[in-house]
Amino acid sequence: MENTKNLIYLDNAATTQVDEEVFEAMKPYFCELYANPSSVYSFAGEAAFAVDKARKQIAHLIHAKEREIYFTGGGSESDNWTLKSVAEQYAKKGKHIITTKIEHHAILHTAEYLEKHGYEVTYLNVDAEGRISLKELEAAIRPDTILISVMAANNEIGTIQPLKEIGKIAKAHDVLFHTDAVQAFGHIPLDVDEMNIDLLSASGHKIHGPKGIGILYVRKGVKISSFIHGGAQERKKRAGTHNVPGIVGMGKAAELAERRMQASMKQISELRDYTIDRIEKEIPYCRLNGDRKDRLPNNINFCFRFIEGESLLIMLDAKGICASSGSACTSGSLDPSHVLLAIGLPHEIAHGSLRMTLSEATTKEELDKVVDELKGIIERLRSMSPLYEDFVKEQVSA
Repeated sequence: MENTKNLIYLDNAATTQVDEEVFEAMKPYFCELYANPSSVYSFAGEAAFAVDKARKQIAHLIHAKEREIYFTGGGSESDNWTLKSVAEQYAKKGKHIITTKIEHHAILHTAEYLEKHGYEVTYLNVDAEGRISLKELEAAIRPDTILISVMAANNEIGTIQPLKEIGKIAKAHDVLFHTDAVQAFGHIPLDVDEMNIDLLSASGHKIHGPKGIGILYVRKGVKISSFIHGGAQERKKRAGTHNVPGIVGMGKAAELAERRMQASMKQISELRDYTIDRIEKEIPYCRLNGDRKDRLPNNINFCFRFIEGESLLIMLDAKGICASSGSACTSGSLDPSHVLLAIGLPHEIAHGSLRMTLSEATTKEELDKVVDELKGIIERLRSMSPLYEDFVKEQVSA
């Protein structure tokens, strides 16, 4: 195993390190309290109690009721379940869905799937900061609109959407409102009642919980189909033996996130702003992507002109720095980020993107080292770019 002692990890939007308290909470449910919670004997009762406790912890974080929380295998499953289920259950009302051009591919690809099966999808534009227009949203609603799905905060550029206002519009038009809150859950306050959210997707591994576990919040009264058929788990809506250690871990992670949220938001956003300020002052021809204020506390996303993001990541990796150029789910793609194109960036600039996402463990000293290394790497990459050479010559002659 590679030594991670000197690693600087700045890819917390992709996944997070499991918190020690979370790991300790999970451990008994692997080898000691290993019973299937659906069994009837008393030994299974402890596992069933742990599942109920986790459901309560998660519901409390978003101000929901326990019975409105359904456990899933992760955020992508929750997104798929939402769109396919609402499409099936509300087809008699209509076959029109509204979403945005900057959603995670778990939403976009599911929307494309539904389009092939007779549904119509409106993809809302976003402005240069990645925010939807509420006027455009309201104008897009039709009598046959059954669902509005807008992510709480973007996984690449960190922009937070006006959830309360979206929820108000959806409610006024009697349209269901779903939000993919995978990046926002546990990082910023979410209140499903105050924001009029009918369905919400979240994942454990983005908040220092385990991978392979997520939730779908479904407001009481909203009709959903069974997504996995089999046993009677999750009130007959999502069959399969409960992943008890994962559920316990996500519950504990949610509890810790709620307890630490205010202090964590302050600490991390100060480091974020400090780093953004250094980069903008010390590295020329860069662009901050996403809203400067209404963004996730831990998100930093820049485009650097005249370089390729992939080369930048490789050179950062050689220095022991983990970052990304966008979503981990599309890291194998050579195409520029659909999010960056949607906010109006040309291909050649979108290709030079860097996303750094912090955690409570990130230090100012680490970030100073990263910016120092970044300056040298970008200077080196630009020195090899004929485009940059031509640009400099033009600047000199101008």
